[in-house]
Order: sequence, then structure tokens, then C-alpha cells
Amino acid sequence: MKKRVAIIGVLLSLGFLAFSTYEKPGFKKSDQDPRDIEQKIDSVLALMTLDEKIGQMVQYNGSWDVTGPATGTDNEKKLENLKNGLVGSMLNVTSVEHTREAQKIVMENSRLKIPLIFGYDVIHGYQTMFPVPLGESASWDLELMEKTARVAGRETAAAGVHWTFAPMMDISRDA
Repeated sequence: MKKRVAIIGVLLSLGFLAFSTYEKPGFKKSDQDPRDIEQKIDSVLALMTLDEKIGQMVQYNGSWDVTGPATGTDNEKKLENLKNGLVGSMLNVTSVEHTREAQKIVMENSRLKIPLIFGYDVIHGYQTMFPVPLGESASWDLELMEKTARVAGRETAAAGVHWTFAPMMDISRDA
């Protein structure tokens, strides 16, 4: 079981590092050799303890409730886990102020300074609510579907959320 957890942790870490090398639209594409990226990933993984690798699979809810079955872990312990780099992502943290606050805790206190990933379910949109994509698809209006996804993506990104559970369109173009 520990081996399976460690493998999953390594895969999540690799995914995070690959995500962190993503360049935003409009910025110059890097000519970095993929072998350099692999070397960077390997060096970070070599620095991580088993607990830190497993910690990258831990996901807290923004209200400090653990996602999934109750664990009995109190808020102080959860804060300590954040400070020690034993949390990889948080759900339902929905403002720039709160994402920055949580990120600051991790970046100022954790040993390896691996940033958190913030997620939120925006299937209906973020601030502006739309029908679910399946309902929109019944309209056969592809342009409308793209616009509503773009609006949701822009609003979510502006709130500091990196990862959504609904398809996002390319938000680099004007809505």
C-alpha cells in the first residue's frame, strides 16, 4: 500500500512540475531542453521525503474540512501540515485574498516551497451562472458555448483558482 501511495505521490509531483513549466499565452516560448525539465523534476523528487511526496496527494477543503471521510484532524494540525509542505491542493478557496493567504503559508514555511494548486467546480460558471455544458450543447450554438466557458475561465482565473472541474476555453482571447 505504501509503495502504491509513493508512486501516486511521485506522479502528482511530476504533474505539478510539468504544470509549473507551462508558459502563459502571449509569453515567449522557452527553448528549454526537455532533458533539463526532467533533470529538474528528478532533483526535486530526490529532495522530497516520503511524507512530502504523500503530502502532495493531500487535498483540503477551503473551509478547512478534509475532502472525504472525516479524519478528526483539527484546524491547528491542518495549518501545521500546510506549513510543512504536506498538502498539495485545496478546493473551494475562491478569492484572491484567500488563495494568497494559503499560498503564503506554504511558501514562507515549507521546506521545498512547492506551491499549492487551488481547485473549484465551475460547471455552471463562477460569478456568472450559465446552464451546464450538456444543456448548452443541446442548443448547438458552439460560439455561445465557447463564450460562456471563456467567461467562467476568466472569472475563475481572476479569483486565483488554477484548476477547475469544467472544460475551460482558451482565455487568452477576448470574450
